[in-house]
Amino acid sequence: MEEERNSSFFRFEDLRIYEKTLIYVEWVYNLTTLFPETGTMGNLANRFLNAAQNVAVSIAEGSGRSKPQFVQMLKDARGSVRECLVLGTIVYRLNFITEEKNEENRELLIEISKMLGALITSLQKPNRRNEPRAEYEEERITE
Repeated sequence: MEEERNSSFFRFEDLRIYEKTLIYVEWVYNLTTLFPETGTMGNLANRFLNAAQNVAVSIAEGSGRSKPQFVQMLKDARGSVRECLVLGTIVYRLNFITEEKNEENRELLIEISKMLGALITSLQKPNRRNEPRAEYEEERITE
């Protein structure tokens, strides 16, 4: 009898990197709710949140495409990570977040960037071309 798997219909939901990006989106949302809602800071807060969301969306969207397209979407996600770093630095320099929050932002983004890089490398290994997409090397969420 085939062993039951605890995975979702949407395979990207099983990726640790996807879960980590959702945690980051929540973190940015909670951070930006402290910003003024109008004017330049409101626009900056929206852009920051959108960039964070784009990381998760790129993973989800790319997972349903071919392997080379998935790799490109993961690279796009890393571009959004860099955008989050720049936006975080801007809000820090404008004194809307503390040095501690700025460092926390950097640490979260470094971890996400490393995880994205590992998944990209895994998908680009030559001996993995003909293997099913479900066998990503990244650990899956287990609960």
